[in-house]
Amino acid sequence: MTAPTLLKVLAEMGHGDEIIFSDAHFPAHSLGPQVIRADGLSVSDLLRAIIPLFELDSYAPPLVMMAAVEGDTLDPSVEARYRDALSLEAPCPDIVRIDRYAFYERAQKAFAIVITGECAKYGNILLKKGVTP
Repeated sequence: MTAPTLLKVLAEMGHGDEIIFSDAHFPAHSLGPQVIRADGLSVSDLLRAIIPLFELDSYAPPLVMMAAVEGDTLDPSVEARYRDALSLEAPCPDIVRIDRYAFYERAQKAFAIVITGECAKYGNILLKKGVTP
């Protein structure tokens, strides 16, 4: 399930680098960093596949998701699915929520963006890589 391109990117990332796993409609190509297509796969499937290979940052919040726009609502099951996928190796750290435009700014500076087939609203998550033991 984990494509060679994604494995290469994960290996090239250094501590402090960030990667976005985005929903199918995220504007990845216009934001700048390298884009990896994972059409047909959900974000939670990819998180489950990569977390054994990816050390989360322990010095700064390693998980960031987009907050709902004022007047909109979040589906709590989306975050729950991601937390379940990420907790396979160790307890899942808290997920920080930031506004949409702050998330886009972080995405512009990300090492890579992985576009998935995820259709959940606010289904994007940023992972910050930590120091590999």
